[in-house]
Order: sequence, then C-alpha cells, then structure tokens
Amino acid sequence: MTPEPLKTSIEIDGKTVEEAVKKALKTLKVERSKVKIEVLSEEQKGLFGMPGAKPAKVRVSIIKGKEKT
Repeated sequence: MTPEPLKTSIEIDGKTVEEAVKKALKTLKVERSKVKIEVLSEEQKGLFGMPGAKPAKVRVSIIKGKEKT
C-alpha cells in the first residue's frame, strides 16, 4: 500500500476569509508564513446584512521548499 501524497494546495470556504484561511492552515498543518493565499471569493452578507448568504472561498498553497520537515 502506497502512502497518500501530501496535499500542497487546498480550496476551502468559511464564514469569512480569515476563517477559511485558518481552516486551510489546520488541514495542511503548516504556518501562515509558509503558504500563498488566494482569495477566490469574499463572503456575501444576506438580507438586511445577516451573515451567511455566500461563504468566503480561498485557495491556500504551500510554498515549495517551506514544507514541514
């Protein structure tokens, strides 16, 4: 059985951009300084400014050479 390759990039969503980034860092098990963060979409508020109409989405990629060793 071959080991599962380490993920070097992940797309994830959250209530806010910051929440999505934190979830991605936890999933990838890396520090923020070792990744490139691309905001794919900002969160959109619902009717009357209520949160949750559309979540924020980010792509977080590990910068080559900065993986956890």
